[in-house]
Amino acid sequence: MVTEEMLQQFKEKCEGIYKELGKDMIGQQDVVEGCVIAMIAGGNVLLEGVPGVGKTRLVRSLGKVFNLPFSRIQFTPDLMPADVTGTNIIEKDKEGNSTFRFQPGPVFTNILLADEINRATPKTQSALLEAMQEHTVTVMGESYKLEEPFFVLATQNPIEQDGTYPLPEAQMDRFMFKLVITYPNMDELLEIVNITQKTMEEIAEAACSAKELLLMRETAKEIPVAEDVMKYTMKLVMATQPSGEYASETSAKYLRYGASPRAAQALITTAKVKALMNGRYNVSYDDINSLAYPVLRHRIKLNFEAVTGKVTADKVIEDIIAELNPKQGSVLPLLKHKK
Repeated sequence: MVTEEMLQQFKEKCEGIYKELGKDMIGQQDVVEGCVIAMIAGGNVLLEGVPGVGKTRLVRSLGKVFNLPFSRIQFTPDLMPADVTGTNIIEKDKEGNSTFRFQPGPVFTNILLADEINRATPKTQSALLEAMQEHTVTVMGESYKLEEPFFVLATQNPIEQDGTYPLPEAQMDRFMFKLVITYPNMDELLEIVNITQKTMEEIAEAACSAKELLLMRETAKEIPVAEDVMKYTMKLVMATQPSGEYASETSAKYLRYGASPRAAQALITTAKVKALMNGRYNVSYDDINSLAYPVLRHRIKLNFEAVTGKVTADKVIEDIIAELNPKQGSVLPLLKHKK
């Protein structure tokens, strides 16, 4: 049961986190909020944006604000799985006997920045799958548990696709959010240049410890979700399935396939965090709708008609939400696609 005191502490802690992150990040409020929500909820984040918009800086600042150990891997085509997970090395004792000792890789940290993750080969990308989902690493048949909390914050450049390896759907599904970092406006660009003239280093200070972060996560789990909101969330996810019984007209027209059950889990988990951040004891329809974009945009696959018509994933999500339209009572019954 979440008390008034717990609610207030949660809200104040989040305000402190945003205040410190604001020292390093200019603008990009939605992206910053998305990263914080995902980290409290215990999920991984995929950051997409052109070079120079602050993706790496944001991840480094998050490490400082949450006071967590931070590792960075620059993904390249020649990177091997052992460069990520670690490997067994041979050591000799005083008698000259050879023994194996596990040398942990950079994945053994709390925050892992996977920079330009789509530049590594599928074999190396898959080395992160187990770590992202189970928070364990298996090397030569032996499993090693990663320390909690553990997050993978990956970046990718949407422009340069030559020599890259698109992330497989199984790995994309492991990211709780896909956040798109846009180019700053004139005022934001001016402020960025002025700040970086003084120092290129991050100046944010610790505002939340690992213990406090895990406590906030447990607090968020206690937030109730009304039955109607829960049903609406399931309907929203099921409406993205173009060949499903409850497909919306938009998904049937523009999607090849829809979101997985992980999308429904992510929506409810993160909506609870967002509700607490806003000082509320319950999840609202607006929480679900606003989080649908980062949760669904990388989990739905556009078909040929959408690509040729330049229809974006966000536009598809917007139209599906408009079809469900919870504020006008059309949450019940579920939409059924006429075949």
